[in-house]
Amino acid sequence: MKKITLLFLLIFAIAKTYAQNYQISFAGTGASTTVDSVQVENLTQCTDTILGGSDILHLTATVVGINELNTSAENTLHIYPNPMTGNCSVDFEATAQSKTTIGLYDITGKRILQVQELLLKGYHTYSLSGINSGIYFIKVESDKFLYTAKIISSNATFGIVEIKHIGTTPGIDKQSTTSNLPTGQAGTGKMKSLKSDKSVIDMQYTTGDRLKLTGKSGVYRTVFMLVPTQTQTVTFNFVACTDADNNNYSVVQIGTQVWMAENLKTTKYRNGDPIPNVTDYTAWSNLISGAYCDYDNTPSNSTIYGKLYNWYTIVDSRNLCPTGWHVPTDAEWTSLVDSLGGESVAGRKLKEIDSAHWQSPNLATNESGFTALPGAMRSWNGTFDYIGVYGYWWSSSEYNTYDAWYRYMYYFSYDVFKNYNDKQNGLSVRCLRD
Repeated sequence: MKKITLLFLLIFAIAKTYAQNYQISFAGTGASTTVDSVQVENLTQCTDTILGGSDILHLTATVVGINELNTSAENTLHIYPNPMTGNCSVDFEATAQSKTTIGLYDITGKRILQVQELLLKGYHTYSLSGINSGIYFIKVESDKFLYTAKIISSNATFGIVEIKHIGTTPGIDKQSTTSNLPTGQAGTGKMKSLKSDKSVIDMQYTTGDRLKLTGKSGVYRTVFMLVPTQTQTVTFNFVACTDADNNNYSVVQIGTQVWMAENLKTTKYRNGDPIPNVTDYTAWSNLISGAYCDYDNTPSNSTIYGKLYNWYTIVDSRNLCPTGWHVPTDAEWTSLVDSLGGESVAGRKLKEIDSAHWQSPNLATNESGFTALPGAMRSWNGTFDYIGVYGYWWSSSEYNTYDAWYRYMYYFSYDVFKNYNDKQNGLSVRCLRD
């Protein structure tokens, strides 16, 4: 009997390990059939990584790093020396002027460091230093290109991890370029042309982990929630969601509805007319027309939480939301909440996880992909309250002459609460696809 039990446990362990060995590839449909990049967030383990749209995500209990599928001599990203000791150089081509993000990750997919800069077209050299002994990978991403490479470090001591830009060489005609320099050497304006490699990228995964996948194609971004149980292709349905300020929003399908996956931040109505930014407390309290503000009149708050709008903005005939979108009615909010199990549990499924923005302990799983943030409110009298504690969102439905319906969530609760309040309050907005 003991031998049978041990055999069963061994078979179970092998089956469990095998069940964690999945490969996820990506495709696009709708407004675009191509995928430029995919951000992968393991919401259970709090790890993340970024892939090229043609890369394959390998979910495994044992992570070994990046496996290059294309071993062409004309690589996209050059690391030298590699393996490295104290520091190394990172060379790549910016094929156009663009905002570029450079991220360093360990073999579990945890991001160690990230820098973002506006780079001119041309060849760029960075210095990387301070990483301890181990295997890492680096991602270089913009709207125009995405490169990956594995780095092996034999550095025996800890240091301050830094990525510094140390040189730029302007871009030149690739058809006429040749190079007598070592591979990856920049500084003379001569380098072989670069092209994208396809990679299998490992990410640590345990059965039951929940993934948030954000696919990007040009200006389109779509969220797809997944608890993988098999090798499969994830198809992102790309939908246009661009406001009058040319802000592009992530979208997510929840039940039969398609929602913005972030709070609105426009400063203009759909026709281009400006929405007044009212900062004065007394002026805000006397409004009977549309206006917006930043929380605490601090613009950087809107980068994370979006802007706060009074209800008169919501029902203005010039429209607040992007073309093809609208502020949801009270009934449409109810449909969302009901699709997630009702008011007593839906808040947990809608809120962003962890305590980066919500106060701790934040009771949340974000299994819907809605990623609700605690943008707080501006009261009718102009004062600001509850950042990090509450999130409030308008509906377009009126309660009476003075009040309108809204929904709110609290950090230490599973609930989505329904209430009505002054139309002069400043609340967040999520738009719903028509």
